[in-house]
Amino acid sequence: MNLESVISKIEPLKAEYFELAQKRLDILTKPRGSLGRLEEFARRLVAIYRQEMPALPRKAVFVFSGDHGVAEEGVSAFPQEVTPQMVYNFLSGGAAINVLARHAGADVAVVDVGVNHDFGESAGLIRAKVLKGTGNISRGPAMSRDDALKCIGIGYEIAMDYSNRGFGMFATGEMGIANTTPSTAIAAVITGKSPGETTGKGTGIDDASLRKKIDVIERAINVNKPDKNDPIGVLAAVGGTEIAAIAGLCLGAASAGVPVVVDGFISTAGALIAYCLCPTVKDYMFGAHRSQEPGHMAMLDFIGLSPVLDLQMRLGEGTGAAIAMTILDASLKIYREMATFKDAGVTDSGK
Repeated sequence: MNLESVISKIEPLKAEYFELAQKRLDILTKPRGSLGRLEEFARRLVAIYRQEMPALPRKAVFVFSGDHGVAEEGVSAFPQEVTPQMVYNFLSGGAAINVLARHAGADVAVVDVGVNHDFGESAGLIRAKVLKGTGNISRGPAMSRDDALKCIGIGYEIAMDYSNRGFGMFATGEMGIANTTPSTAIAAVITGKSPGETTGKGTGIDDASLRKKIDVIERAINVNKPDKNDPIGVLAAVGGTEIAAIAGLCLGAASAGVPVVVDGFISTAGALIAYCLCPTVKDYMFGAHRSQEPGHMAMLDFIGLSPVLDLQMRLGEGTGAAIAMTILDASLKIYREMATFKDAGVTDSGK
């Protein structure tokens, strides 16, 4: 993957498609604008697909998985062995993301990009391992710059593959014990907010562990000194393999003209890297929901995304994104299937 070439293919959305969608929305049997953000979503989907009447898309949720050396600092409520255990749970269809993806009518693709475990020939697993876990960011870099680029390339290639296979809507998901720690470090470095403002309890640590986690993130930033103007360098210094792959998926989706529904805190860290590399990527992103992690809104605000939902969720995996996909489907169904004033024989107020 040539990053500059990928970025050069990402085009801004065209105003003519927003106008086309607005004209149809304004003649449907309702007061103009009365369906609020559903109309906003429909306009943007029409512009992304560049079609007057886009069909409901085939959907996929990508659960990128990787381990983190910083877990040894005690920043998570769960031990690192939970990462591969949950990967097996995803593959067997028993996790929350499997249930919610079935509800949304979406496929689930599980990607090993950096888990410290040998899965062998596990059915349904996309084997794309770059590292067996990142380094401990409180003591040194997460990975090399080359490895960060390889992980981005994995996400990009998966986006290209699924787009070519006819999938028309992607959602980001992830699994990796301790991955709120690198995500918080990324949020702090790029948004300029302090770790104290952006650090949350992740999977449920206590107050003492939260104070330790903030200290670990501060040390990671001080040790590695990432430059916020160098997104790849930030990833290599304090990021994660799955976060990098999510950035690549966002870039690939945008270059292929496919909307990408960005899940929660960790996914948004990946989306933030993609945005810093190419701000036009934002046109193709939907922020799925507002996470309970305090740094999440800082990143969404930096990108300029308003979350579709606020359900007080903090699970990850792509769960919020799967639910948000159903809302986007609803917006397209309204746009496609609702009767016009003329068709229904209803008088238009003109307002």
